Amino acid sequence: MRKKILLVLVAIIVIIQFIRPSRNISNEVSANDITSLYNVPPDVQHVLKVSCNDCHSNNTHYPWYTNIQPIGWWMQFHVDGGKYHLNFSSFGTYDKERQHHKMEEVIEQVKGGHMPLNSYLWMHDEAKLSQQQKDLLITWAQGLMKQIQQTY
Repeated sequence: MRKKILLVLVAIIVIIQFIRPSRNISNEVSANDITSLYNVPPDVQHVLKVSCNDCHSNNTHYPWYTNIQPIGWWMQFHVDGGKYHLNFSSFGTYDKERQHHKMEEVIEQVKGGHMPLNSYLWMHDEAKLSQQQKDLLITWAQGLMKQIQQTY
């Protein structure tokens, strides 16, 4: 009986390797990208690239281990959730009030230490934000909020 259960489990593990989520990869910067619409200084762009864009843009860097299922599914679940809440690649599709609100949320999440997620930091230690990087993002988001507010 144990052999049958083990064989079924192995078969399931092998079969699920062929069921892969779609990849969130785009090498293009769209007209709706936040960097196309607003000034994003190079130091802020760097922080966003290292700590935010894997889950909050249309260009995720996939480590090797995401080729193993169900890890790949779990990662894609996080990417889809991150893009649902904030997608820097489609920021221009948000109306001005929503853009303003998203920057409020960026400030709140960064100040509270909620972003990047701890589960992301387990494998991406370089994404951990220093206090200086947090201050940089907060200052940038506050300035962008003021700029957005002037347009509505």
